Amino acid sequence: MDPARAIADLRELHRLTGGPDGARRVAWTDEWERARAFLLERLEELPVVVERDAAGNIWALLEGDSEEIVAIGSHVDSVPAGGWLDGALGVFGALEVLRSLAAAGRPARTVALVDWADEEGARFGRSLVGSSAAGGSLKVDDLRSLVDKQGTAMPDALRENGIDIERMLDAHAELKRIRARAYLELHIEQGPVLETMNKPTGVVLGTFGVERHMLRFTGQAAHSGSTPIPMRRDAFLAAASASLEFREIARRHSKPGQGVVCTVGIVKTEPGIVTAVPGVCEISLDQRALDAEVLARMLADARAASETAAEANHVTVEWKPVWRIEPRPFDPTLIELCAAAVQEVTGDAPHLPSGPLHDAAEMVPHMPVVMMFAYSSNGLSHCKEEDTPEPYLLKTIEAFLRLVERALRA
Repeated sequence: MDPARAIADLRELHRLTGGPDGARRVAWTDEWERARAFLLERLEELPVVVERDAAGNIWALLEGDSEEIVAIGSHVDSVPAGGWLDGALGVFGALEVLRSLAAAGRPARTVALVDWADEEGARFGRSLVGSSAAGGSLKVDDLRSLVDKQGTAMPDALRENGIDIERMLDAHAELKRIRARAYLELHIEQGPVLETMNKPTGVVLGTFGVERHMLRFTGQAAHSGSTPIPMRRDAFLAAASASLEFREIARRHSKPGQGVVCTVGIVKTEPGIVTAVPGVCEISLDQRALDAEVLARMLADARAASETAAEANHVTVEWKPVWRIEPRPFDPTLIELCAAAVQEVTGDAPHLPSGPLHDAAEMVPHMPVVMMFAYSSNGLSHCKEEDTPEPYLLKTIEAFLRLVERALRA
């Protein structure tokens, strides 16, 4: 195996589909197709069968002694002005694994590289499109009304890329037909935990469950100069008070090695002028935890905190669900194999959960799954500054090969 070759591929991919502002591999665009064409060119050098399923996912199968399949991969699409490693590391790391296995002879089991379509959801706002179609959780009707910033409807963009929206869930039937032994995914951490420990590689315990809501606090708009503080019904202050308590909820429910998060990312006020007390304030709340019971308690605590804040400020509050996904713990046996592989290469194998979602989460109901993380410099991702020191990348890619080899023998 030559991990440096994978890094060279990643740098060439960035040269082809990046620029001064970062990566441009947004799904369902020409740049994304260029990135996939580059991948397909590399796959032509290998004895693999390449297929594209009904949701646009690319599969490359290296036949083994058994029809059981160990799937490896990630996604090449990016956010606008994204990084050179996010998603692409998992795909081109998997490509290097295929090269190594093909050079060594016929593997014990069939190995499938998969490049999932539209993991990021950057153009239309719906993430995990290809993997959720394959996993069967995609609600196709949810895609019909989505439009991008230019007003293009998602079904039209799919059609331009050879995807029939009516047949996307055929990808699920295709996935169910294979004898899936495991799914293994390599990804950058996208956070600061491994950097804080100065460890190049980590073992992922699972992906957080998510509860995402919009909260609308309603009071009364009034003149900012003539309305005394005790007589105000300030919707923003209620939202702000609740937001501070959401942070404390995350602190209360976090334990060593089992952190949780609560985030308010959207704040809108009405009438939104400097001379008026806000009569309405809408905020988003994103809560994440690896334990389903903890996540449920966090949600209950947040609802209670919002009611308390509303009452204290003489306003009302309404909750509107946006999206949720349950926690997806990874397979204990594969976690052990991953830890052994990382330990062998780096000398240590820290375990950590994944706060961001990944395609791996959609595979958990269907097969054993584990992920491996690479160190992220300054904890940054989804930006042009995204990076991992090359010596750490080399070790992580080597550890991923050893994980695949262990999974093929298990």
